[in-house]
Amino acid sequence: MSAITSSPAPPRQRLGLSLFVLAAAQLVIALDFNIVYVALPSIQEGLGFSEQDLQWVVSAYVVATGGFLLLGGRATDLLGRRRMFVLAAGLYAGSSLIGGLTDTAWLLVAVRAVQGIGGSLLFPATLSLITTIYEEGPRRNKALAVWGAAGAGGLCFGSLLGGVLVEAFGWPSVFMVNVPLAGAIAVAGWLLFPADPPRARERDFDALGAVTATAGITLLVFLLVRGPEVGWTSKATVLCALCSALLLAAFAVIESRTRDPLTPVRLLTHRSLVAGMALAAVFNATFASVPYFLTRYFQLVHHYSALETGLAFLLPAVMVAAGTQVGERAVAAFGVRATLLGGLLLGAAGAVALAVAFTDSGSYGRLVPGLVLLSLGQGAAWTALWIVAASGVAPSDQGIASGLASTTLQVGGAVGLALLVAVANTRSDGLAGDALRDGLVDGVRLVSYLIAAGICCGALVLLALRRAPSR
Repeated sequence: MSAITSSPAPPRQRLGLSLFVLAAAQLVIALDFNIVYVALPSIQEGLGFSEQDLQWVVSAYVVATGGFLLLGGRATDLLGRRRMFVLAAGLYAGSSLIGGLTDTAWLLVAVRAVQGIGGSLLFPATLSLITTIYEEGPRRNKALAVWGAAGAGGLCFGSLLGGVLVEAFGWPSVFMVNVPLAGAIAVAGWLLFPADPPRARERDFDALGAVTATAGITLLVFLLVRGPEVGWTSKATVLCALCSALLLAAFAVIESRTRDPLTPVRLLTHRSLVAGMALAAVFNATFASVPYFLTRYFQLVHHYSALETGLAFLLPAVMVAAGTQVGERAVAAFGVRATLLGGLLLGAAGAVALAVAFTDSGSYGRLVPGLVLLSLGQGAAWTALWIVAASGVAPSDQGIASGLASTTLQVGGAVGLALLVAVANTRSDGLAGDALRDGLVDGVRLVSYLIAAGICCGALVLLALRRAPSR
């Protein structure tokens, strides 16, 4: 198997349409992750899931995505950006069709795993296309801002769209909606993006490294998802942790000895990429955990319906999208490091404001200042984060660089959410009635303070990286 070289950019007049398709791909990834949440009760009733097994409608997607991202990133570099983009979008369309038609619980879980693999291929392919079609500087920053806004919109509007679809057409509609979207993206990608050049047979795919990395990371994410439920000291958890550690250690040994490693060691000495990876982990452990706790607060404390919960996420969606655009302009004016630091501090202030606003009888209006600050900071930090991760990376390594950063993003999110859920549950375990409601509020409030502290830790990491690129 061999590497590909940098593809020529499409004609300038097509760059806007290409960016639209790339943003639509990110929208699909975000929607697919989030849209099923409000459909879970209907899925449980329709397919007979037990309470314990229902979580795998979500977890199968998370585990598969996190486990295959590194492989997806390298496959993008070696097999071709356009090829992987079209293949991944096709996986989304096909698996979504099967998911919408199935009447079997285990098959729906398998569908979600395939969708997760599609996401692990589509995310690095999309990001790699952006960072190679658009040259480093203002044009790439603008493209990343648009791409980031689409992802943020998908995460928040997914709840609203899911609520509307479930109430109008039933739970299969949250899968069927992806079929025309992903299918159109696959066709458009094939027609619009630069053709992948012929591949000289000079590089190996590092099959053994790919297997050990994928298996090790998949087990790690599986462990983080299952740990809170089965217990961190259970035999299954300990065995899973041991197997993951052995596989990842084997991967490190293989990479140090192979002629053409899956993850070139030189990338792990790339200061900007390493900074992006660290900040991606912090970002997903903090900002990305907020919607989970907001959903619990809206539905369990204030008894919002699925549709009302979706509507409650409209404000954060708009503010995150606005934040990505503000972030792109701030990078041009003040530099990426200052923009990222400002976004993190703004997000921390928003998390503190939310913590103060959480009460068992407070109105939605009390949350607005915190939601606005947190969401603006999230959007600005998201745009700047990916500018940092891509800066100075060679075009032939953009796929694996995207895979590395997005892998730490997923693992950071899994670690952060697992820890925060465990902390929040300590305030409500074993309670009932009004005491349970008070415990839920206390847990969400405590988590908000911890999220603010975590974001501040990210800011300290950034301040320690004095030689990070300024533009």
